[in-house]
Amino acid sequence: MDSEHYKAFVRAERPGVYNGSYDIFLRARAVFRAAKEDYEGGYMESARSLIQAEVFEDELAQAQELLGKGYYAAAVIAGVVLETGIRELCDRHSIPHGKLDKMNADLAKAGVYNALQQKQITAMAAIRNSAAHGKPEEFKQQDVEDMIRDVGQFLAQHLPV
Repeated sequence: MDSEHYKAFVRAERPGVYNGSYDIFLRARAVFRAAKEDYEGGYMESARSLIQAEVFEDELAQAQELLGKGYYAAAVIAGVVLETGIRELCDRHSIPHGKLDKMNADLAKAGVYNALQQKQITAMAAIRNSAAHGKPEEFKQQDVEDMIRDVGQFLAQHLPV
């Protein structure tokens, strides 16, 4: 593991020449306290947000590449990224998870974003659903291009790193 806390814990639990169990306990407890302070200070959340942002970026790039090759599965991938982002927003605002339309309405009602943004999310979800159910006649390639762009902008605005 690459975690600095994990490495420190492994070092702390190594017995020394003149150390007993109590000395090891004290060192390990100090590491746990430091990890707890980092967690409570939000530092671990920052790392999680960075990783999540990178994953979202990679998935949207994959969607763009698939769309460039004519695959409308790109809309499904962008929709998954959108829904995952919506779930994360719900977590941050203590809103329970549910169906996308319910979470979207709850976030708008809570003032996380406005009614126009809510309608845009509903439209993007409709494109995703049409693509997932094999109905490409219900949307255009430009709709999917716009969706991929708009999902990226939405995440950048509402889930900043």
